[in-house]
Amino acid sequence: MAEAKTTGGDPRRARTRAKIIAAAFNLFGAKEGVLVRIEDIAALAGVTRMTFYNHFASMAALREAVCFELTHDFLTSVTQTLATLDDPSERISTAVRMYLGRAVSDAAWARSILNLSSDGLPFGAETFREAEQTMREGIAAGVFQDVESALGRDLVLGTTLAAIATILRGQTGPEHAERVAAAILRGLGVEPEIARRTAFAPLQSSNLT
Repeated sequence: MAEAKTTGGDPRRARTRAKIIAAAFNLFGAKEGVLVRIEDIAALAGVTRMTFYNHFASMAALREAVCFELTHDFLTSVTQTLATLDDPSERISTAVRMYLGRAVSDAAWARSILNLSSDGLPFGAETFREAEQTMREGIAAGVFQDVESALGRDLVLGTTLAAIATILRGQTGPEHAERVAAAILRGLGVEPEIARRTAFAPLQSSNLT
């Protein structure tokens, strides 16, 4: 994937880049955000198409930059939480519940994630890599059965994205995040009772945001 061009330490260039990213976030966060064009972003940011390309090589590069802005700090928080858990199934369950909790509390964030993931790596490159690494660790530990790391990664990320879409439609039932997490764990080969117990275990209050 093409990388966004750097600002080279120029404050004015950095401000322009930030304006483009902010405009993209606003547009991707709308219900019709999946249809956003470069022209739409440039117009909202108040820049020309040429200026856009001075900062981003392509729409794909912009999407990845926006994904990074949307997910990096949150992923850091999630990763810090997961580092306190030894069991890979607990890490997967906790991550899923934290992402779905964020979707419930921040619809614009959730819609942006959904729209950006429709034409790129689900949740962006950072989260994509972290999910597969957790899968590898779980497979190596014998916690996840009869699944390859890439397939398990897709199961986790794809199911979580679908659950976010359900949240945005307002069609969730009681304990939606826990039920989704339990279903994912069962799909990864975890025994049903263990999957349910893990997915419904209380989250620490510091992990709910």
